[in-house]
Amino acid sequence: MTVEQALLGFTAVAVLLTIMPGLDSAMVLRSAISQGPKHAVATGMGINTGSFLWGAAAAVGISALLTASEAAYTALKLAGAAYMLWLGFSLLWKSFRRRHAPVPVDGVPSPAAPGERLAASWAKGLGTNLLNPKVGVSYIAMIPQFMPADVSPLLMGLALAGVHVLLSVIWFGLIISAAHLARKALQAPRSVKITDRITGVALLGFGTSLALKH
Repeated sequence: MTVEQALLGFTAVAVLLTIMPGLDSAMVLRSAISQGPKHAVATGMGINTGSFLWGAAAAVGISALLTASEAAYTALKLAGAAYMLWLGFSLLWKSFRRRHAPVPVDGVPSPAAPGERLAASWAKGLGTNLLNPKVGVSYIAMIPQFMPADVSPLLMGLALAGVHVLLSVIWFGLIISAAHLARKALQAPRSVKITDRITGVALLGFGTSLALKH
């Protein structure tokens, strides 16, 4: 297998992984609706940073510990589940407490609305990606299959992760653009509450499933 063949083969698989409905897309969509495009981009960048780190870890064999060590996998799984449950409860709690909070329009928060830093949105995206052991297991299962001989595992792992990140950037861009086009309807207080509640329930579902899965 040549490098070109490996990249093309991995791209075909990564396209399917990218467009499948999941937590990453839900997080970006929620940020786009509730906080505006800048925060959605920051959230997506955090998710993609995690993908790069998982790609490097899978390439050098670090994430293989997740499949070889039950204790390591269980520890990361429980940490990820706790983080997702905390995010889910936080969104639900805020959505029920929020009454008529000003909503960002075109990504610019109202002066009366306490703005969250972009770094916080980036950290949330990074946290949901890094603390999800399913991502690591998926990478360690796929990347070795697209590893040509006589190529640096680390560089090839980063290249494959880069393909996934590029596809994610395109996909997240489509999500953010769609939310921006429908911003007047989606950024109404009622729509924001519904979005936060749906995302919160989804996070609770992911977290509970992750915690209970053997």
